[in-house]
Amino acid sequence: MNKKIGVYVCHCGGNISDYVDVEKVRTSVESDEGVCLAKTTMFACADSNQQEMVDDIADQEMDGVVVASCSPKLHLLTFRAVTERAGLNKYNYVHANIREQVSWAHSDNKTGATDKAIRIVKAAIAKVREAEPLEPLMVKSTKAVAVIGAGVAGIRAAIELAEAGSDVYVIERDHFVGGRVSQWDNLCMTDETGKELVTRLYDKMMKHQNITLYTGAEVVKNSGSVGNFNLKVTLRPRYIRFDCNEKDLMKAIDVCPVEVPDEFNFSITSRKAIYHNYPSEYPHLPAIDMENCTRCGECEKVCSHIDFSQKIKQVDLTVGSILMATGFDPYEPPEGEFGYGIIENVVTLQQFKRIVHYCDNTLQYHGKKIEHIAYIYCVGSRQIDGENKYCSRYCCTTNIYTAITVKKKYVEIHNYHFNRGIRTYGKQETLYDESSKLGDIYLQSFEDDPPVVELQDGKTVVRINDILTGHKSLDVEADLVVLVTGMVPRKDNATGELLKVPKGRDKFFNEIHMKLRPVETVIDGVTIAGASQGPKNIMESMNSALSAAAKSFSLVDSGELALEPIVARVDQESCEWCGKCEAACPFSALSKLEIEGKTVVQVNETICKGCGMCLPVCPVDAIELTGYSNKEIESMIDALIPNI
Repeated sequence: MNKKIGVYVCHCGGNISDYVDVEKVRTSVESDEGVCLAKTTMFACADSNQQEMVDDIADQEMDGVVVASCSPKLHLLTFRAVTERAGLNKYNYVHANIREQVSWAHSDNKTGATDKAIRIVKAAIAKVREAEPLEPLMVKSTKAVAVIGAGVAGIRAAIELAEAGSDVYVIERDHFVGGRVSQWDNLCMTDETGKELVTRLYDKMMKHQNITLYTGAEVVKNSGSVGNFNLKVTLRPRYIRFDCNEKDLMKAIDVCPVEVPDEFNFSITSRKAIYHNYPSEYPHLPAIDMENCTRCGECEKVCSHIDFSQKIKQVDLTVGSILMATGFDPYEPPEGEFGYGIIENVVTLQQFKRIVHYCDNTLQYHGKKIEHIAYIYCVGSRQIDGENKYCSRYCCTTNIYTAITVKKKYVEIHNYHFNRGIRTYGKQETLYDESSKLGDIYLQSFEDDPPVVELQDGKTVVRINDILTGHKSLDVEADLVVLVTGMVPRKDNATGELLKVPKGRDKFFNEIHMKLRPVETVIDGVTIAGASQGPKNIMESMNSALSAAAKSFSLVDSGELALEPIVARVDQESCEWCGKCEAACPFSALSKLEIEGKTVVQVNETICKGCGMCLPVCPVDAIELTGYSNKEIESMIDALIPNI
């Protein structure tokens, strides 16, 4: 039966039609086999045009549709929904990208761009002619979500999921919750401290009976797929029993002879092998750092609730979705960058905030009074030679707020801001205004001419070619140099690697589309939130956590999921098991199967992503993709290169 196909060529408001002769594209394809209707439209995605398409499909009794417009990442789902509303199988729709692949790529050659657009649309029509109606794969879904990470984003997502009615397992690698926010005192644009925010969220989380919190926990194995992920979680013990009283524990901490740099304070202080970071830390119970504990026995002498017999445990969890909220690491400058690690009074912003925390009436460092502070911005962000090309976004605001706090708290403080352009966006601009009114001095340089920090006669001097004063070379003698460092991805994110969560060029977790699918990943059922997907402040992290929670809940709420049917399909009669396809599959969706004495490959359709990696390695061509069969692909090639 000959199919009746409708073709729509989009102007995209000039994005396409300025460089492609869209009318010529239309006339060139309107006589192709099966084409019953060919139109141009200013905006194919507009509501009015969508309704027109629905009416056309019904009136013409179409069997297939092609829209030639922008990237399918933007509107493939939009036009699939249009065809469904018209009663057409959505897999008989093909999207032709003539914006990113044509008009934007060949804006200097309208004739060539038009010719390429014609071929791409003809190829899409050829595919529709061979396309088969497909039905989604239906799988059962467990109404539970695993939240990886118990920072503010993870806790907020867990609360939202629990209130929606889902079981939630919060898995935190550290022994304490709160993440980076627990390390801060007063937060920007609010009177609340980081500890108060963590306390408020923790108390609210623990009121929900359907939230289970695991600390000292890490996912070490994953099997299954969206709807039914099977996670094996390792639980490291605290080596302290929960019935221990605080008085005995404080004695145990006091007598512990082991001292190591305190990561919570960014190594500006030390802690014992038995530790807790601050009084309001959650859970309240301290933990023993077994990597540094010498098992000397001193703590056991004063506290009978120390229990070194506790063993590592494992728990198995089945969840329908996984929400990744693993946070970030502050950038750690290499030795020598702006004098860091060489000049003793050069610190990072994170260290400086903890220094301020521990100073009372006088700001001092290494016993020396601090009056002149030089802040160097964009350390670890917007790098020319390094990997971190992005702006970390929160640093300017955080640093200016810290500088204001320091100036108000201590007398005779002089702040000098060495920047490459201040980015206090939105209402945060008021902080920049307040800082300026307080007398802070801003000095600016270009990115290829950064400030220089050096020792001169035992004094630390910061030199800059200041563009605000006509490139004058200015020197500032500083008692303390603060490097305003940005965010970088977690150095150790084994869970993300285990789940095969994709990363972008910035090495943070990568969403499918920043606007249309901002918290989803290409791994079905795995969502991302907070600073694990890129630099964010607390409010932005909370918003993404709510979005990720809503998406994860939508996957588990109904108890059943509809998955894409575009998966590998094996001709088991042709298959002669060689293992090459199994080795090529990045998602472990292929495995051996014995059928009547013959070994063949079987496809786990709920895990398969339809990536096609297995197809070219099969020596007997026994694997095809549903929706992308050999017949469909070959017909597209014939349309693209008609003279071969």
